[in-house]
Amino acid sequence: MVVRREKKSRKLRGRTRTMGWGRIGQHRKSGSRGGFGAVGFHKHKWSWLIKYAPNWYGKHGFVSVQQVKKYRYIKVINVGELNELAKDLIAKNNAVKEGNLILLNTVELGYDKVLGEGEVTLPLKIIARSISESARRKIEEAGGVVVLLEERKE
Repeated sequence: MVVRREKKSRKLRGRTRTMGWGRIGQHRKSGSRGGFGAVGFHKHKWSWLIKYAPNWYGKHGFVSVQQVKKYRYIKVINVGELNELAKDLIAKNNAVKEGNLILLNTVELGYDKVLGEGEVTLPLKIIARSISESARRKIEEAGGVVVLLEERKE
């Protein structure tokens, strides 16, 4: 059951037939609503708008179209996350190894690019479409190898 926020006595003044709203259906029909939805925000609901929704009108922010086009479909992962993933695979005995390297195929994992945030403590063999310079450096310093897949050019 819904909790009543206001006292009942505010609505039922005097316990009369009309409860203070007049004889002929005052405060009953759709005329008291002021319209449907956002109607009247520039007219009779202006003071409500200023108080409760001051940023309703106008433009807010800017997103470059070139930026949206460039990065919309590129899915990235950091080398720190790959290192953690390799640790989890070792703990579960699911790691695929080539010699002493742990093989991680980021293309099969659904990632397009490997970025260099985080630390690499394990020797990893990373197969990727593209990789940043810092990510490549961190992987090779930890004794790992990077294999890039060449995209087909049509």
